[in-house]
Amino acid sequence: MLKLFAALVFGAALAASSIGAASAQQARPNALTPFAGSMAPMPDAASLALKGAIYVPAYSSIRIGSGKTTLDLAVTLSIHNVSDATPLVLERIDYFDTAGSLVERYLPAPIAIRPFGTVEVFVPKEDTRGGTGANFFIGWAAAAGMAEPVVETVMIGGVGTTSYSFVSQGRAIRPAGAK
Repeated sequence: MLKLFAALVFGAALAASSIGAASAQQARPNALTPFAGSMAPMPDAASLALKGAIYVPAYSSIRIGSGKTTLDLAVTLSIHNVSDATPLVLERIDYFDTAGSLVERYLPAPIAIRPFGTVEVFVPKEDTRGGTGANFFIGWAAAAGMAEPVVETVMIGGVGTTSYSFVSQGRAIRPAGAK
């Protein structure tokens, strides 16, 4: 009887982890809803001569004290279009965990952000899937001559009456030695 119970529990856990892994690979069906106010019509694909990628550290947990305890943090990713005239196309916003595994894909299809617009992704502190080495990868495109977007994460959390907050800036991904 005990073996049967253990097999059932193991099978349920395996099924749940498989379902969780499959859903992490897919974008949320309502992922565009929070971005609606900042979105612009998609520009013609031929006009997107500039492409880039940005890596952004985002810690959903940090080690505190002797390192045996972690503090869970809420994470807000902000992507700013710094152009006053040109839409910024976001091709992907992907969230990875400490091991480099995809946790969540936030865009089912590319979107355009209007000039000076911003989109945000929020990861609540209860969502610790990212761990101490979580990160976002942003793929973007725009018309030639446009400045790179400004991308940052803000992490905030607390223990008792003590609060912690810090910012992590995105870094453009370029081949080593490229300017």
